[in-house]
Amino acid sequence: RRWLRQHDCVEKLNMHAILSASTGQEQLLTELLVTYAKVPVLIGELISVEIWKHKIFPVLCRLEDFKPRSTFPIYVVLHHEASIINLLETVFFYKEICESAEDSILDLIDYCHRKLTLLAGRSANGQTVTPAVLVPPQELQKQAETMEFEISLKALSVLRFITDQVESLPLSALTRMLNTHNLPCLLVELVEHCPWSCREAGKLKKFENGVWHVVPPEDEVKMTKLDGQVWLALLNLLLSPECQRKYHFDGFNKSQLLKLRAFLTDVLVDQLPNLVEMQRFLSHLAVTEPASPKKDLVLEQVPVIWDHILKKNAGKWEAIAKHQVKRVFSPTEEELKLQACRWAQTYSLDMMEALAPDKPRCRVCGVEAAKRCSRCRNEWYCTR
Repeated sequence: RRWLRQHDCVEKLNMHAILSASTGQEQLLTELLVTYAKVPVLIGELISVEIWKHKIFPVLCRLEDFKPRSTFPIYVVLHHEASIINLLETVFFYKEICESAEDSILDLIDYCHRKLTLLAGRSANGQTVTPAVLVPPQELQKQAETMEFEISLKALSVLRFITDQVESLPLSALTRMLNTHNLPCLLVELVEHCPWSCREAGKLKKFENGVWHVVPPEDEVKMTKLDGQVWLALLNLLLSPECQRKYHFDGFNKSQLLKLRAFLTDVLVDQLPNLVEMQRFLSHLAVTEPASPKKDLVLEQVPVIWDHILKKNAGKWEAIAKHQVKRVFSPTEEELKLQACRWAQTYSLDMMEALAPDKPRCRVCGVEAAKRCSRCRNEWYCTR
């Protein structure tokens, strides 16, 4: 129950962040998150749910005697990760949020690296064949897979916002991005394979705003927001003087980075003029041998949240799963009703409509409508 209350708070905070960002009034929220030091808490919660998905969820799906009345409580846990990463994506645009993460920024960088690695490893179309009729736990597994893709795209945005602040990041964070994880080469992989874009039946499809849609021929060369995030992250990591000083421009890394020249067309540069600097940098890189990075003797910080949770619960995953089956995921009918009431309040129609990108329109004349039918609660009208 305590965790469910916490999830409700995160969900409402996420909705409030989206509403505030849409009206340009998110400054108060960011100040509160910084003042009360909640960014490290959110990062810790994010990684906890990620580990739950890797260690506990597969065990739940394998238990033959686990047949819950409703799978929605499990879905809420899966959705919890999406809510937190969406909240972080909304607020990490601000420098003070990034700085307030303190040492946990290393854990967040590792988290983003894991998600981008999953993205880079996806098949060309980003979709898998599933049975025509899904039953639990297959249905839950399919939902988790779909959600994982969207979470990974959010993690890409968060990483780009982190790279915006390379000048103020701890030295260990820069080392981790450039040398431990070699993020520039990973981003080159994303440019090459573009997992949010695919061809199906001769038509180009792109993933935007949570859905796959067919791209008209005249828009095929148009840069998407996701494409822009990758290029901006590369600009931040490759053109910063501090990054150039620390990055290992060895033979492999150099050959990978030079692949970007094939994608830097005039059409692309027209859409993101900053890429002119990238073209110059790559032209210079092609004909020179950059100096080896200075080998400074430094005491490097390491992320602790992931390792701490794994060590603390090593060998206990199956026992934890069985305990959660009994105490959390097998609620009585009365408990389900109480949870349903709580969820109904959290995901109220009025709140969801406020977040909807399109205003409701009149059923009769099609203009913007302010009055909803009191009987069906679905149709809208401009007058009574």
